[in-house]
Amino acid sequence: MVRWRSATVTAVRREWKGAVELDVTLVDGAAIRALAYPELVGRPQAGDRVLLNVNALLMGLGTGGYALVVALPDRLPPDPPTPAESRAAGHLVKARYTPLQPILLGVDEEASPHRAALADADDLSGLPVVTADLHSALPAVLAGIRADTPNARVAYLLTDGGALPAWFSRTLAGLREHLVGTISVGQAFGGDLEAGTLHAGLLAARHVLHADLAVVAQGPGNLGTGTRWGFSGVAVGEAVNAIAALGGRPVGSLRISAADARPRHRGVSHHSLTAYGRVALASAELVVPDQLDPALATTVEVALAPLAARHRVRRVPVDGLDAALRASPVPLSTMGRGLDADYAYFLAAAAAGRHAARLAG
Repeated sequence: MVRWRSATVTAVRREWKGAVELDVTLVDGAAIRALAYPELVGRPQAGDRVLLNVNALLMGLGTGGYALVVALPDRLPPDPPTPAESRAAGHLVKARYTPLQPILLGVDEEASPHRAALADADDLSGLPVVTADLHSALPAVLAGIRADTPNARVAYLLTDGGALPAWFSRTLAGLREHLVGTISVGQAFGGDLEAGTLHAGLLAARHVLHADLAVVAQGPGNLGTGTRWGFSGVAVGEAVNAIAALGGRPVGSLRISAADARPRHRGVSHHSLTAYGRVALASAELVVPDQLDPALATTVEVALAPLAARHRVRRVPVDGLDAALRASPVPLSTMGRGLDADYAYFLAAAAAGRHAARLAG
């Protein structure tokens, strides 16, 4: 289940909000890269002994290729300032019943300063919400929003299909100044606000962050088995249902590609077709950028035809989106491919952002 290692920190490398990258040396002398979350384990220093989980590193996972620091056993961080029995700092438990379960203040629980705003909240009042099945879509969606409405208040909801700590995402760290806030929902944690469910998180985006529009996507490092139902991103279909149930306007960012080597992901990915065609029971607006390569456009049109009975397919102009994507404050990358290597993917996400911004008015 877990491959444990003991190591010594040899150097502290770069850091971003919530995470510190380290060079460590194992007891056998091997030098490897590790990642620590100071909020969970304390802040490592050169010379510290660390206990590591090396599963992702040894498996060669592209997104999660770090050894993860589980503890600084010889220099534990201090306890939180509130008494252990108190709920004044929250009692929301995430990553539940794992050894590193944090206890957090839920945005809608009794001790929260936002309790009054959310106690009876039940409506998003037409809030446009973009749903995307990969974390890599987030900066492209945001680029599409900013192309026409640079001052829009955009909230991001981090779901728990990928990385649970928001801190893992360097993309998110680079976008902080471009978002009104991040809400980590479900088992995910580390956002500006914490919510136990996507429904509560959506209501917090509307009534606490006063967002003009929102984006829902899992964290980096999704789970996938190569099957129709074994991909964590199909949960965007459930997100469509939640948004509609609360009176929001779901906008689907389709996973479109002409570059993916896997046939099941070319044109419209089978994951998008499953999420919106089988999982989403409510209607969404599915966005297709105009001016796609003609062959790709035909493939996309054929793939989406069966979904038209439930959803509304919107073709969105792309003028200005190329410049917006190239001006992204963070690098654009999906499955190791940058903007020019998988242009249709990022253009589709940006078009979804543009459409949502126009719905927001």
